[in-house]
Amino acid sequence: MLILFSSIMICFIIPMIVMLFATTFSKKLIHDREKSSPFECGFDPKSSARMPFSLRFFLIAVIFLIFDVEIALILPIVIIMKTSNIFVWMLSTMFFMIVLLTGLYYEWYQGTFKWAE
Repeated sequence: MLILFSSIMICFIIPMIVMLFATTFSKKLIHDREKSSPFECGFDPKSSARMPFSLRFFLIAVIFLIFDVEIALILPIVIIMKTSNIFVWMLSTMFFMIVLLTGLYYEWYQGTFKWAE
């Protein structure tokens, strides 16, 4: 029991000491106005640093990420098929696919996939 307690204490004390040293020695003491500016090259910005962003591109990227995560959820379904009840597996898989296809149809119907008008 003493060995377990001492190892737990070591696991907490060593990272705390490392974090304490890192925070005390990593502080920059010199604050430069040019380094704090939006551009570190030293030039003052001539125009706004904000550039216009295409909302269509953002929507396409979000939809891609959503369907990418859904593919990661679909892949284990094939592995589960061997170990589960086939009827329950079929119902849950069909429900999941219907929800995905409904979402895809809705996005298509809303015109999100039209890149140029």
